Amino acid sequence: MHSSQRLFYLFLISILLVASCKSKKPVATPPTRPSTPTSTIPPKTSETLPAKPLPAVALKPLAYRMPDIPREFRGVWIATVANIDWPVSPDSPWEVQKREYIKLLDYYKNLNFNAVIVQIRTAGDAFYPSNFAPWSKYLTGKQGKAPATQENPLTLMIKEAHDRGLEFHAWLNPYRATMNLETSDLSPEHDFFKHRNWMLKYGTKWYYDPGLPEVKNHLLAIIKEVVTNYDIDAIHFDDYFYPYKEPKLEFPDKASYDKYKKPGQSRDDWRRQNVNDLILALSQTIKAQKPWVQFGISPFGVWRNQSKDPKGSPTQAGQTNYDDLYADVLLWMKNKWIDYLIPQLYWSMEHRLASHRKLADWWSNNSYGVPVYIGNGPYKIREDSDEAWKNPAELNTQVNYARTLPQIQGNAFFSAKSIYIKNQDIAQRLKNEVYDRPTLPPSFEPKTQTIIDIPVVLDVKTTPEKTQINLEKPLDPAIRYAMVQGGNDLNTLHEAIIHTAWVGGSRVRYLEVPSLNTEYLAIRWIDHYGRIVQTQVFQTPKSTRP
Repeated sequence: MHSSQRLFYLFLISILLVASCKSKKPVATPPTRPSTPTSTIPPKTSETLPAKPLPAVALKPLAYRMPDIPREFRGVWIATVANIDWPVSPDSPWEVQKREYIKLLDYYKNLNFNAVIVQIRTAGDAFYPSNFAPWSKYLTGKQGKAPATQENPLTLMIKEAHDRGLEFHAWLNPYRATMNLETSDLSPEHDFFKHRNWMLKYGTKWYYDPGLPEVKNHLLAIIKEVVTNYDIDAIHFDDYFYPYKEPKLEFPDKASYDKYKKPGQSRDDWRRQNVNDLILALSQTIKAQKPWVQFGISPFGVWRNQSKDPKGSPTQAGQTNYDDLYADVLLWMKNKWIDYLIPQLYWSMEHRLASHRKLADWWSNNSYGVPVYIGNGPYKIREDSDEAWKNPAELNTQVNYARTLPQIQGNAFFSAKSIYIKNQDIAQRLKNEVYDRPTLPPSFEPKTQTIIDIPVVLDVKTTPEKTQINLEKPLDPAIRYAMVQGGNDLNTLHEAIIHTAWVGGSRVRYLEVPSLNTEYLAIRWIDHYGRIVQTQVFQTPKSTRP
């Protein structure tokens, strides 16, 4: 055949084959699994497939009731002015000062204290970066000089206290501007130079004029800055309002008195009103920012002598709050402008002119429902002309007496070094006989009640280093911290070491404490007001322990 004919026949056959294929249904044949992968994409396994969500099974608390923890304020003043307690030296590097501070906290934590009252403003200065005051010379050796660290000292001080379960009360002095008349040492940023018209010279110091509205507003701004920016538990003032009177020397505030007094108002009443106005405004400022931050005052121990006022105490104090410092402390308590009071009863039990015993009775009877803690003066131990302070039992006698009074809810001690640098035997006696068990400080009630979500514990994981407590959802920000205990016997669980996990209102989803490889775990959830929201006891599954 010619080539053209062959091509024709081939074309015809191909058409017939296509037609026959279209007329038949295709036959399905099972695929064969290749013996080697044909793709570089790995097969999906249980590890690579999306995980099926497992139902969240929370740990169920046991129906076991932990005994209540007693409540008692146990505070210590840590004075920074003139480096009384800390830092030991203003010229030490920050890292040294930090170690000293932590050592001090550990010491008082070991004595079963539960609060520190730390002086963060001594005289127109600050232990923190402030828009209203220069750095303190007691921290860095020179006023206005910042510490050589990236850390904020106050943030660190608060965290270290909280990590040990210690409340942090930020102590500030309002009206004292300088510690002496040598102003050449002051920073250009000190108010002495920025607001010279606010300053009054009296005795050996300069003071802010309490009669000026600008001074009050300035102090409110200082407090607001601290409350807003730091996780403190309280703002604390001591006894320095108008200065203690100098013999034959009048406080030079005549110009502001003449300008701002009300018709017929005496200078004494006007001065008291100035302090009252500050206290009320401070209370409102603090609560507007953080309602749970307490406002506490530690006044001189005598309100008025009975010889001046039948309501006064049976004392013969040379100066008093009401008549000399113009601090109408009872009014503040009546009006609930303050959350607690710590009168400084730095005399011995039977002191002739001002008996500690009689004054403790008096303050208990004049508390107006405000928690009162007694201020004790261990700085006098073995240092005072009063023979009573040579008796090693004097301090314990005072604390035990306070416990017999219905309105007294604890004690605070001035100052930290008095039973730390010296008199450690007295400190040990205090722990052995009086502070032998840990306590919680008193709780407070909020002005408005709120519902708090009770935390749900999903699981507990323990490694040789730590125990992690995982929660079903983020913590309610009303929770401030948790107290965690571990043990293998329910009956002694409450005696186990307490580990504090401080969250400060953050919405965390887990807590970490040192490793607790124990059968039982107890968690007390505590809110910003110090109230125990819930106590939970769990039996930890063996699978969660190493």
